[in-house]
Amino acid sequence: MTGTRPAGDTPVREARRGVLLQLVRPVARTVPWRAVAAGGGLGLLAAAVPRLSGGEVTPWAGVNALRAAALCFALGAAFLLDDPARQTTAAVPVRRALRHALRCALVLPPAAAWWTAAVLLVPEEARPPAGDATLEAATALALALAGAAFAVRRRGAGRPGRAVSASLLAAAVLAPLLSPADWALFTEPDDPRWADAHGRWTLLLCGALLVVTVCCAEPVRRRTLRTPRSPSRP
Repeated sequence: MTGTRPAGDTPVREARRGVLLQLVRPVARTVPWRAVAAGGGLGLLAAAVPRLSGGEVTPWAGVNALRAAALCFALGAAFLLDDPARQTTAAVPVRRALRHALRCALVLPPAAAWWTAAVLLVPEEARPPAGDATLEAATALALALAGAAFAVRRRGAGRPGRAVSASLLAAAVLAPLLSPADWALFTEPDDPRWADAHGRWTLLLCGALLVVTVCCAEPVRRRTLRTPRSPSRP
């Protein structure tokens, strides 16, 4: 009958789903919660600086406080794919994309709560548009994950977080200095280039997510060409 599923399709899927559920606890133990919590703590402190400084807070100070907070969290999230037991978990019948997605899924709910707290810490009169600020934070997080996923795929690195966080920090420092004036990313809310800048942030986010998607796929194994043997030969 056309369109019917193979008999073994459903049991295989159920087995994979069961294995994935069994991986939740071990994966949760290997997630570098300390690094993520450290980045989040520094991020909340950075977001609270305008409020703690006293006096009038300008929109420039508010948006830069949130950018510093997003960068701090991204530096901690760069360690998210650190897994010394990667060679062991690679033997389970679950694809790498699902294993990485599981690690991200465990961190996304606390990350959303953290970002909400960071935004609320900035005084309302100096708070940039929440949607645009969230776009910048999501891009920073996606860039950190893209760097880690690329290191895992290309070098099989067990702990790519340190190198990725250093690279991300260097890029964050150099980007405002080296980016062309007509391709500005770090604008202020009252700048007429604000909307155009966040169009570029959207492109960066899409590019980073594409890199994460490609790098999370299982590497293709190289097939060696074998010379066909004659049936008469042993």
